[in-house]
Amino acid sequence: MKILVLPVGEVDRRFLNEIQRGLSEVFPRSVCWVSGYVLSLSSEAYSPSRRQYRSDMVLSEILNFTKRTEGEAERLYRVLGVTEVDLYVLGMNFIFGQAQCPGKAALISLHRLRPEFYGEPSDDKLFFERAVKEAVHEMGHSLGLEHCPHPSCVMHFSLHISMTDRKESKFCERCSFKVEKRLEES
Repeated sequence: MKILVLPVGEVDRRFLNEIQRGLSEVFPRSVCWVSGYVLSLSSEAYSPSRRQYRSDMVLSEILNFTKRTEGEAERLYRVLGVTEVDLYVLGMNFIFGQAQCPGKAALISLHRLRPEFYGEPSDDKLFFERAVKEAVHEMGHSLGLEHCPHPSCVMHFSLHISMTDRKESKFCERCSFKVEKRLEES
């Protein structure tokens, strides 16, 4: 599998490299790299009253980017957008990420993954662990996986940050089997 980590808006390259490293560990047979291109955030996706961006609109821009670049020599298989802005989807206060399920485009927000967001001291290790978990989770959705009932599986739904902290950054045995099967089919 090929995974492009795409910054959406300004994102610290160090964070993108950690996410790339984490994805490479969970998907060891994948080719994963960080894009030098930065996708701009659409002002149409921004809700001034909420001070958040609609994730479905940002995800659509990532999908458009994927379609535009498919003709290039290095064919893209999956694109993970990474942004610093706070995301929401209609019907929810916020989301950590969203993906086509299945599909080529996925998106995570780093905004609510920082310990500082919750009034805690800065902790890069915890922040990077959370970012990798959310990245792997959304890549799982892009492969067609649904939420898993096993609370430590990376595919378990995270309603709040403590649920993300309880998860591991890898798939449970059942989800791992599904991932392998989907990767073999592609």
